[in-house]
Amino acid sequence: MTRSTTDEAAAPQLPSPKERRRLREAKSLSEEQVAAAVGVTRATVRSWETGRTSPRGRKRALYAKLIAPEPEAIATTTPAAAMTAPAPTPEAPTPAPKAPETAPEAVPQTASKATPESAADRNTDTDTDTEVRAGAEAVGERRLSPAEAFDELYTRTAPGLVRQAYLLTGRRALARESVERAFQLAWHRWPEVAVDRDPAGWVRAAAYEYAMSPWHRLRRAHRHPDAPPTEPGKRALFDALLDLPPAYRRTLLLYDGVGLDLPETAAETEASTPAAAGRLMTARAAVAEQLPELASAATPAEQSALLHDRLGGLARAEHVPVPRPARAVRTGSEDRARLWTRAAVAGVALLIAVTGLTLHTAPTHYEPPISPAERVGGVPPRGGPQKLTAQDLKLQKTLREQLAHGPERLVPQLR
Repeated sequence: MTRSTTDEAAAPQLPSPKERRRLREAKSLSEEQVAAAVGVTRATVRSWETGRTSPRGRKRALYAKLIAPEPEAIATTTPAAAMTAPAPTPEAPTPAPKAPETAPEAVPQTASKATPESAADRNTDTDTDTEVRAGAEAVGERRLSPAEAFDELYTRTAPGLVRQAYLLTGRRALARESVERAFQLAWHRWPEVAVDRDPAGWVRAAAYEYAMSPWHRLRRAHRHPDAPPTEPGKRALFDALLDLPPAYRRTLLLYDGVGLDLPETAAETEASTPAAAGRLMTARAAVAEQLPELASAATPAEQSALLHDRLGGLARAEHVPVPRPARAVRTGSEDRARLWTRAAVAGVALLIAVTGLTLHTAPTHYEPPISPAERVGGVPPRGGPQKLTAQDLKLQKTLREQLAHGPERLVPQLR
């Protein structure tokens, strides 16, 4: 083993790029403070938090120690990836962390927000927690294969993600397509997703990005949203959501619908925490104009609880399509990867063939083309001396024999 390999193995483990940012903000540290402590520039710290680069050597150890979470936070954190895959290796990068989802509903309520909930929601959360604990005990006895872990994640989160994507786009078919494409991407990159802190959040971010792509406007099937709900209250909320800009709509759905806190919402939307807070307040004010009961809420916590209930009711009331079975999604991902691989191989083979044919048939030297002959008219007669006639020859002879009139030639004489 070389020295560089030994140093990489002994280097401290770093969280994913967005988790680094969340840990820094949790400790109330700015980018300038971290840069001064580690001995780098602010741009370097920003590059570490976006995943473009990663610290090495002494700076890596200082950075890891600086953003290390508190022992209490480590004791209370239960990574969802521990149920599906082994611990990450230093060479395997991990995507941005998201807050773990614990319920299969469209907009689950998290424990970080103390908001009122109905008895049905409490029963649903209790049953889900029991299922998760039972699954964890089963995993402790027998390690799941990658396909089984993927199927469990898909079965637990896919229906809720389809409802969330419907609230984000207002299109049922696009919501289902977005979730299936996100899970296909997750299966294609499963070694990376399996070791993530929150695999469900990883898939949610991929589904949101696909659903919000502006290229869907060019597709005839997704050019216009589906018909709104018939109930006046749900219709008003539906119209208010679609009137928001995509970034504001996503921030509102993540914070008040899914239940993420503000730093996690900012990290998932790739915005700063103050910018995410501003988007959230603007989106709430726009929705409050359509919902009088939201405007009458006394505190922001009451507004969040009311919005959570209304978003959940809207998502559960609409008949969104059921996603395909997990096996079909895995097969589709494999077929898609196989198709792209074959297309890439065929393209390279075609390029090689065309290049070889060009080299074989191309001339080795340049031969200028010969212009075709053509008759040209209107050319003036050629100037200059012509052939002398008999009269010209006689005159020339006379001039040569006779001396010209004028002074005699001066001939030099020796003395």
